[in-house]
Amino acid sequence: MAVRREETRTTVDRYPGRVRVNHWITAISLILLAISGAALFHPTLFFLSSLFGSGSNARMIHPWIGVVLLASFAVLFIQMVRHNFWTRTDTQWIRHVGDAMSGHDERLPEVGKYNGGQKLVFWMMALLIIILFASGIMIWFEYFGGTFTIEQQRFGHIVHALAAVAMLLVVIVHIYAGFYVRGTISAMTEGKVTGGWAYRHHRLWLRKEAREGVIDERQTPPGHGFSRPAE
Repeated sequence: MAVRREETRTTVDRYPGRVRVNHWITAISLILLAISGAALFHPTLFFLSSLFGSGSNARMIHPWIGVVLLASFAVLFIQMVRHNFWTRTDTQWIRHVGDAMSGHDERLPEVGKYNGGQKLVFWMMALLIIILFASGIMIWFEYFGGTFTIEQQRFGHIVHALAAVAMLLVVIVHIYAGFYVRGTISAMTEGKVTGGWAYRHHRLWLRKEAREGVIDERQTPPGHGFSRPAE
């Protein structure tokens, strides 16, 4: 990681390329699963299967995309889990989530790389992906049709559908938060954020990066030091 000056602003490295690649594989997998799953869920949505060529193609490819999702998120989990363990500060942040939504950041506790809301999304996605994969195995008839009884498969269908709806809601919250907090999208597109963004939303993390990272003086304009970062 590095903290560096770029012309007139401070930037902080937030995600290396390998993390961003895994994130977008996971995101694309979720989108494809949502579309193909919706096509198979109800006749009124069957027209979505045309995006995969046919209904049979959508049915065939859906579980394999689930395998890709599990693999990509497993790597993402390993890369991010150490930053997502719950702390007392996260409980305090959740209690002030209304202030976060209303823009009163001065009332929020200082947090590290992720706040309480982001950690909840992370752990909910991890749990739901496990449930979706396990229930998906139960209803993957081509490979596991003889492993489970009809009653178990029916139960698997119900659990899979409910978990899919829950995952959709979590993903919507995640996307909304990414657009709601200005400057967040660049973290997963460019791999970096402005120093002002980091100071406002993840101050403890910024201080840690400033202590352990590198301030690239080659990009520091003459007469400019590193104090409070600007947007």
